[in-house]
Amino acid sequence: MGQRHLEKQTERKGGKVMIEGVSVDALDIKRDERGWLAELLRASRLQNGAQLSQLYVTVGNPGKTKGKHYHRRKVEWFSVVSGNATLYLKDTKTGGEEVVRMGEQNMVTVTIPPFVAHAITGDDDGPFCLIVVVSEEFNPQDPDTLSYDFPNL
Repeated sequence: MGQRHLEKQTERKGGKVMIEGVSVDALDIKRDERGWLAELLRASRLQNGAQLSQLYVTVGNPGKTKGKHYHRRKVEWFSVVSGNATLYLKDTKTGGEEVVRMGEQNMVTVTIPPFVAHAITGDDDGPFCLIVVVSEEFNPQDPDTLSYDFPNL
């Protein structure tokens, strides 16, 4: 995987400040006549003691937004493996924002640390398929999921 990892807020082309702890890792896609394969995440690349505890898949409909929340403890890794979507990120502590287009046109895995609000919207006429890995299992008695308003989404 090629990687653009951010240890702290850094400036990117165009003067945009990126969010601390967020990384966008380009996937190495192996293609042949049978299809393709991509390694989304491996434990040896985890940072700050993060663990892999839950894996799920969700499908988003065209033009619809999912998420609009953040976590205080959980780290999440997002990868759109079919279709295309736009991931909106906002640091709830600093106000820093980042937008990542992801999917068939930009195959990446995005690391979302605690306190970074996230929402994802389908870009195409068809659905998108999002694979999510979470550092902590979902507990309905302590969900660690706080709503966050993304105006215009």
